Amino acid sequence: QLQLVESGGGLVQAGGSLTLSCAASGSIFSRVAMGWYRQAPGKQRALVASITSGGNTNYADSVKGRFRISRDNTKNLVYLQMNSLKPEDTGVYYCNRWPIQSPGWGQGTQVTVSS
Repeated sequence: QLQLVESGGGLVQAGGSLTLSCAASGSIFSRVAMGWYRQAPGKQRALVASITSGGNTNYADSVKGRFRISRDNTKNLVYLQMNSLKPEDTGVYYCNRWPIQSPGWGQGTQVTVSS
């Protein structure tokens, strides 16, 4: 089982950039796919990006061309580089396995994009 801790969120102006980090503890990390999920105000949590154990990536249409997910299997880390941020990117960002295998979620990290 993985334990996951998100960090790197903050307040940025529209057009700015942030990079989020997810630190994982667990020997299975290098063998499983991971994802970043976002819960925007008043909306359900939804997948925004995923990456397989081999590095293949997929993105929600709303972030294609602006966000990049990556991982470092030697350090048990997964990143989300976010560029050209928009106010609608605001929300709490969580990392977890993809597809979800456990109902447990961490505290996430808040990203706020101002106009």
